[in-house]
Amino acid sequence: MPALISPRFLFFGGSLRFQKLTHFSRKTWFHSSVDKGPLTLASFDIKSKIETTEPRETTKLKVPKGKKIIRSNAIKPKKVENEAAPFAAQSFSELGLPSTLIERLETEGFTTPTDVQSSAIPVILNGQDVVIQSYTGSGKTLAYLLPILTNVGPLKKDCSSGGSYRESGGKRAEIEALIVAPSRELGMQIVREVEKLLGPNDKRAVQQLVGGANRSRQEEALKKNKPVIVVGTPGRIAEISAAGKLHTHDCRYLVLDEVDELLSFNFREHMHRILEHVGRKSSADPRNPVAKRVERQTILVSATVPFAVTRAARSWGNDPLLVQAKKVVPLESIPQSGPVLSKKTDTSSPSNPQTQPAVELPPSLKHYHCVTRVQHKVDTLRRCVHALDAKSVIAFMNHTRQLKDAVFKLEARGMVAAELHGDLGKLARSTTLKKFKKGEIRILVTNELSARGLDVAECDLVVNLDLPTDTIHYAHRAGRTGRLGRPGTVVSLCEEREVFVVKKMQKQLGVPIPACEFVESKLVVTEEEKIPHQLE
Repeated sequence: MPALISPRFLFFGGSLRFQKLTHFSRKTWFHSSVDKGPLTLASFDIKSKIETTEPRETTKLKVPKGKKIIRSNAIKPKKVENEAAPFAAQSFSELGLPSTLIERLETEGFTTPTDVQSSAIPVILNGQDVVIQSYTGSGKTLAYLLPILTNVGPLKKDCSSGGSYRESGGKRAEIEALIVAPSRELGMQIVREVEKLLGPNDKRAVQQLVGGANRSRQEEALKKNKPVIVVGTPGRIAEISAAGKLHTHDCRYLVLDEVDELLSFNFREHMHRILEHVGRKSSADPRNPVAKRVERQTILVSATVPFAVTRAARSWGNDPLLVQAKKVVPLESIPQSGPVLSKKTDTSSPSNPQTQPAVELPPSLKHYHCVTRVQHKVDTLRRCVHALDAKSVIAFMNHTRQLKDAVFKLEARGMVAAELHGDLGKLARSTTLKKFKKGEIRILVTNELSARGLDVAECDLVVNLDLPTDTIHYAHRAGRTGRLGRPGTVVSLCEEREVFVVKKMQKQLGVPIPACEFVESKLVVTEEEKIPHQLE
């Protein structure tokens, strides 16, 4: 069988050396490569290699008539293989990454790119602005970190052996990549990912600027280490920038991770400053329309892409593409009109692109809901954990003041639990997370703070003690389990009067969420659900 042709030859003619693209060159590539439709290998008359995996083995149990029993330990996790995809790659070397970076990936146990990485890396390497959208846990962080590290820092393609990020003449490079995250936890997680890839000798090339830490120490580290990559939260970045201690006018990359969260009103003023300064020459005349076009590559990342994100991408980026696992399409192919509601508009129909944001869930998840009284929810959570034999559980609640009471009840019933929320101090939050990841805490009771950015690969169960407010919050909560193709379960506990909310989310998400009960340490499905025909 002929070898799979590397995607780099499709985009770059065999060369992946980074070049600063002008507005014209980007637009020329955009229209010549895409005719308002998806980019696929089929468009180049190339067939991708198809990998098949054996179906999971399940344990047959005796089930009462009319009911179905599900047990989490009946599904044995296997090594996840990539499905055939438009830009499927069997190795990172096919994507044109430098050998030093590939060696670091192999050291960390990464040998095969995920679908979203296969799609995103070649497009970003070509200098195109993008919106990366894929379900939580699909590898979006590496999808933008790898092409950035290919062109900046000690692992870049044209860096001489020896691993130094000094430029010629011994002068260190200015900040070349700024990554913005909405929370301290997500920001620190991204920093750790970069440090792993850089290695202990070069980890000074990345600097964190997050809230809740000592500002003066961060400013001193910026001056001393002169990092090429900065990761931080909007408030702290804007604060240090306004003080004249952070210079980003020559920055080549701007990454907005969890961009739908960054669009909230709380971040508006800080984000305005960041967008006005990153990648724009300090001498540029703001009244000049040519000078207003920034010389940066903008990358927006989120598991969900509502209308506000597409509108922001068109405003902040330059002909951005929407990159998803298995496809790349022009962002302008998405309807540009905002949400328009009328009496005839079905606001709950996912077929209406103007009202229903794009939501994608990990494909390996199983979803259930259980009807119970509010005073019995914590006990139902305990029985759910025993029934599924879950070792690592995240339980979500909507109100911070209720977390402590839930933890107290769980501990009274012999469960090792802890609370996590924004009112805790930095040290307490950090300690709790470390214990949870080590397995010393079985149930982490939290709020929306942990719905984004918390990466615990071993988490096998998510329980909604309170229902999420919408499908976007459901998707981010559910994404805490089933990461990178691992099996996972999501159970939503609700009162009888809230069942209609579950039914509505089921229709909008396009996944069955059957009713269940916990009987004799087993999860028993009491009502099978079928999603509407148009969603199948």
